[in-house]
Amino acid sequence: MRNKIIIVICCLSSLSLKAQYDGKDENIASRFRPGFMWFYTGVRPAKVEKPRKYDRLIFDVTYNDWNGDRNLFQNTGLSIGLNTNLMFDVPITLGNTIALGIGVSHQYISISHGNHLVKNETDRTTTYSEKTDLDAFKKSQLSGNNFAIPIELRFRKESWRHLKFHVGGKIGYQANLYNKYVVGSGNSKDVVKNYGFFDQNELTYSAHVRVGLRNWALFGSYNFNPLFSNVNSTQLNLVQLGLSISLY
Repeated sequence: MRNKIIIVICCLSSLSLKAQYDGKDENIASRFRPGFMWFYTGVRPAKVEKPRKYDRLIFDVTYNDWNGDRNLFQNTGLSIGLNTNLMFDVPITLGNTIALGIGVSHQYISISHGNHLVKNETDRTTTYSEKTDLDAFKKSQLSGNNFAIPIELRFRKESWRHLKFHVGGKIGYQANLYNKYVVGSGNSKDVVKNYGFFDQNELTYSAHVRVGLRNWALFGSYNFNPLFSNVNSTQLNLVQLGLSISLY
C-alpha cells in the first residue's frame, strides 16, 4: 500500500512539473529557449533551473541628427544609421525580470546636412557653415564608424511576450569621420570624401533607452560629448532615434 501511495505521489509531481514548463505564455522558464526571432525551434531544450535569455543580438535602425550649435531636424536628405549590438543577457532576478546587458557594438552614422564642415589647419578647428550659391556641390553628408562597449539595465514583465525597458550607456572609439560631397549629376557626378578632422573626438560616451514589446522596441540615444573637441569648433552632439529589433 505504501509503495502505491509513493508511486501516485511521484506521478502527480511529474505531471505538475510538466504542466509548469509547458506554459509558454505565462512563465519566463519554459521547455525551449527562444531561437531566431524568438520563435521556439525546439533545438535547444531549456534547463529547468535556468531562465530564458533575451536581446542578445540587437539591430537599431536609426535616424541620425545632431544638437548643439545647430538645431535638430534640419537635415536635407536621408540620415540613416545602423547599430549592431552583440550582448550578454545576465539575469539579476530569479525570473529574469531584471537583467544586466553587456557586450560590444558597431555604430554606422550618416547625417545629410547639405552644408560645409570647414577644417582650419592653423587653429585646428572645425566649423559648420551654410552652403552658398557659389558652391558646386549638390549634397553633403557626414558619415563615420564607431566601436563601443554598451552596458544597460533591463526590466521586463514575466511573460515571453513581455513589455521591456532598457536604460544604459556606451563608451566607444570613433574610428573614422568624414564629410562626403556630391558634385554634379548623372554621368558627370563625382563624390569627394574629406577625411582627417584635426579635433575629432575619438572617445565617445552616450546614454540610450529602449521601450518595446517582445523583440521590437523604440530606441533613442544621445552623445554627451560633441563630435569635435576644440571649444572654438562648432559644438555638435549626436542624436539617434529609431527602431530596434532583437533577433536572438
